[in-house]
Amino acid sequence: MASLQLQLSFGYQSSSCRHLPISTFSYPSIRCANDRQLLFNRIAPVYDNLNDLLSLGQHRIWKRMAVSWTGAKLGDCVLDLCCGSGDLAFLLSEKVGSNGKVSGLDFSKEQLLMASSRQHLLSKACYKNIEWIEGDATDLPFPDCYFDAITMGYGLRNVVDKRKAVQEMFRVLKPGSKASVLDFNKSTQPFVASFQEWMIDNAVVPVATAYGLAKEYEYLKGSIREYLTGIELEELALEAGFSTAKHYEISGGLMGNLVATR
Repeated sequence: MASLQLQLSFGYQSSSCRHLPISTFSYPSIRCANDRQLLFNRIAPVYDNLNDLLSLGQHRIWKRMAVSWTGAKLGDCVLDLCCGSGDLAFLLSEKVGSNGKVSGLDFSKEQLLMASSRQHLLSKACYKNIEWIEGDATDLPFPDCYFDAITMGYGLRNVVDKRKAVQEMFRVLKPGSKASVLDFNKSTQPFVASFQEWMIDNAVVPVATAYGLAKEYEYLKGSIREYLTGIELEELALEAGFSTAKHYEISGGLMGNLVATR
């Protein structure tokens, strides 16, 4: 069975690992960070099942693409921000191998507990290299130039201070290394944007309703509307100091992935 370190109120000697003020979900009726944290904790038990149902399993392909864009390799030290139940962290672990190191950071204790439970159940040898940390994406408890690669899946859209989160990714990345940020795409094409909203109203919310989580998933439309376009994400990364930034639209423009090189 894989060994486990779940750092909930300690680790890296940083207060950000204790107070967890940001890195959250948002929707119109949930504005304060604590309420958003409770929201993410509530959906944790069914989060993986809903992802499979709502994307017809496609999210697994998108996540593999996101990891591939980082260029992570054997022996690397890598970070998965807003790691949730650990999908990207597990994929990164397979890339860096047993001699590498994966840190999975999230503000939600319940999501981290789900991730650590999966780590035990899956029990791959390389998964022993994953450490789960409860913390804040805008105040990372790591030194400068520490990681060889970073992923962030469906997290940046829900961080209050996106600029600070991107600056923190830049700070902890080694020169020449890449960050790969996967999320819903805020399309500038009217048809794609309308179809995206139709899918949320007619597929996402009804399915979530069956799990008693309709209100928890109604935030999606608002969060996408308030998110950044691909061009705006590229500009944000360049302003943070990244040398290059490219946003790729995938799945017909419904999803997007920012790849930024320090």
